[in-house]
Amino acid sequence: MSFLICLAALFFLMGIAYRGFSVILFAPVAAMGAVLLTDPAAVPTLFSGLFMEKLVGFLKLYFPVFLLGAVFGKLIEISGFARSIVGAVTGLLGEGRAVVAIVLVGAILTYGGVSLFVAVFAVYPFAAELFRRSNIPKRLIPGTIALGAFTFTMDTLPGTPQIQNIIPASFFKTDAYAAPWLGIIGALFVFCVGVAYLEWRRRRAGDEGYGEGHSNEPQAVEDRVRIHPGVAILPLLIVGIGNKLLLAWITAAYGEQASAALTPEMAAHPVTVQVKTVAAIWAVQGALLLGILATVILGFRNLADRFSDGSKAAVAGSLLAGMNTATEYGFGAVIAALPGFKVISDALSAIPNPLINEAVTVNVLAGVTGSASGGLSIALGALSGRFVEAAQAAGIPLEVMHRVASMASGGMDTLPHNGAVITLLAVTGLTHRQSYGDIFAITIIKTVAVFFVIGVYYLTGLV
Repeated sequence: MSFLICLAALFFLMGIAYRGFSVILFAPVAAMGAVLLTDPAAVPTLFSGLFMEKLVGFLKLYFPVFLLGAVFGKLIEISGFARSIVGAVTGLLGEGRAVVAIVLVGAILTYGGVSLFVAVFAVYPFAAELFRRSNIPKRLIPGTIALGAFTFTMDTLPGTPQIQNIIPASFFKTDAYAAPWLGIIGALFVFCVGVAYLEWRRRRAGDEGYGEGHSNEPQAVEDRVRIHPGVAILPLLIVGIGNKLLLAWITAAYGEQASAALTPEMAAHPVTVQVKTVAAIWAVQGALLLGILATVILGFRNLADRFSDGSKAAVAGSLLAGMNTATEYGFGAVIAALPGFKVISDALSAIPNPLINEAVTVNVLAGVTGSASGGLSIALGALSGRFVEAAQAAGIPLEVMHRVASMASGGMDTLPHNGAVITLLAVTGLTHRQSYGDIFAITIIKTVAVFFVIGVYYLTGLV
């Protein structure tokens, strides 16, 4: 019965998200409904002590990233920088290569260290402009952005700084460059198959065109000053490079822990932060601030009378995106606390092959929680010891376990209730009904890639 309660909560929320209802409203309903069926007396305690704690904790850490990312993306749009870069990319690749161009822009940002949530805000203006010019249906934009930002640069390519590639390192005593050959092979598989699928979808659309009457469209305004593509790309480079440099500087300057006391009274109880838990977030925030500043300076003449309205729209968008994701995080925490969740994790542990066991377990838990990092953390926190023992007994390098776990976390995590999916659709002004099919196809490709990499390892022994 407890297992069915877990599944019921999951399918209820997926159905709600797909039909376009607010996840902010229904995620707590789904979570607390599951608790009510398990232990009615625990509902208020788990709502305040678990669901809301996780929701608020997520916003505490990540809302500034959502806010700054939304502002940065909006300024890139209204300054004319997006149009400039799109024009350059179109000239370089040709009008018919819009899909590849957007995938590459998203990949460059996320592999450079920009959060995938930030990448959504930053890439969308480019995608809308290029798809409109190329007469490609807007409904294909979410799947294209998802391929560039949510897949091979998130957890597959060796060295990617995204959290999904960092979490396994602490459990397997590896580093971000674990199993580089398998990572490169997996990334090429995802990129090639994903682009082939999206190009097939573009051809099937025929003469449908970009479409009319869309919501949340980037503003089509005439620029006072034409921006050179070399200037337009500078803010993106500043964000990517600044993120890396700031992370190194923050770690060196603050050490393990930072304390601050502005008055003698505070000296007895200073504000203290564990730097290792927030260094990457601080770095992204600082890099985004630098990117915003650079955009304002370089595009001031185009931004002067548009900044007020543009920033208001960005703030509204960031509030919606942040709350959507935060409620999903709270939902996942409650589901992970249910007895039925233990039934699921115990059943998965019965798979004999260590790599397949790990891949399936992480994939399923990421799907249930709607979070790649959440499912990965839960799976490795509970089962990493068992995975390590099984790998050592089978002679499998822990670097391979790292790469498989990381890739598996980004497979079925993008079910309809996933926070990044909801954010992507909200930012692009599209619905699950219009665009989720393509996102799910990319999800399937990414899931298959994990088992493709496992097969490559067993066939070749490459690490």
